[in-house]
Amino acid sequence: MMTKGISVLKKICYLLSIITLFTGCTKAISDSVLKQVNSNIRFIDLKRHPQAYEGQMVLLAGVIVRTSHESGGNTLVEAYQTEMNFEKRPINLDVSQGRFLAEYDGFLDGDIYAKGRKITVAGRVQGVKVMKLGQMEYPYPCIKIKEIHLWEKEEPRVYYDPYPWYPIGAPWGVWGTWYSPYWVY
Repeated sequence: MMTKGISVLKKICYLLSIITLFTGCTKAISDSVLKQVNSNIRFIDLKRHPQAYEGQMVLLAGVIVRTSHESGGNTLVEAYQTEMNFEKRPINLDVSQGRFLAEYDGFLDGDIYAKGRKITVAGRVQGVKVMKLGQMEYPYPCIKIKEIHLWEKEEPRVYYDPYPWYPIGAPWGVWGTWYSPYWVY
């Protein structure tokens, strides 16, 4: 009787872990759109010659600089490009090869798609749009959004030292935050 209850409990645990695993593995951009992306197009080449890639599908990751709304009801997202990892998530946020514009048919709320938020965009290259950036004229590669993924905000992690009163680590010899090479006796 007791083993039957345990096996049912195991099955429930397995089921819950599988559900958790699959719900945590959502993709930023759908497979059907990723199949259309020309992965040979590098951003630096797109920035230099956007007209050469007009009509081709690209995948870009970046950080939003500004979101504005055009008179036709479309939303224009200005972002600076970053590298992306295997999940297509923007990484190395302090390194960029330039900015791009992503145009969305419809309304994207500027308070949600706000400055500093990370995005991944799949869309067709529309060419170049020259706009003011400070005092200079800046040529932005312009993308018509097919899919956009807004990444969750990441809270800064705070580390609390569990043994702040031991300058060379815990009293039983486990190295603390200062990583002393000596054991404390």
